[in-house]
Amino acid sequence: MATSLPDVIHNVERHQFELHTGDMLASLVYRCEADNVINLLHTEVPRPLEGRGYASALASAAIDYAAAHDLTVRPTCPFVRAYLRRHPSAVRLTEPLRGRAPRTSDSSASPP
Repeated sequence: MATSLPDVIHNVERHQFELHTGDMLASLVYRCEADNVINLLHTEVPRPLEGRGYASALASAAIDYAAAHDLTVRPTCPFVRAYLRRHPSAVRLTEPLRGRAPRTSDSSASPP
């Protein structure tokens, strides 16, 4: 049975998207860069929450935010690159990967 995730919060002051569960925090940290680029830097999910969709929810929220604000996504985070491989419709928002699948040179980013 799938469990419902809390709503993703965009914490502008800390430059991150967040999911809070009890006293645990899952986050995706970003940096705003020149030319309307949002660089998605690092996703962190506490071990007890791993495998429950938290990282995917954070990546989805960040990409939706980028689309809504006409930003280009720079997927520095290995998890976000893996997420983009599984959701090719979002690749159109990425740079420098526009129009093609993200590079897969980081084999630790996700299982095959």
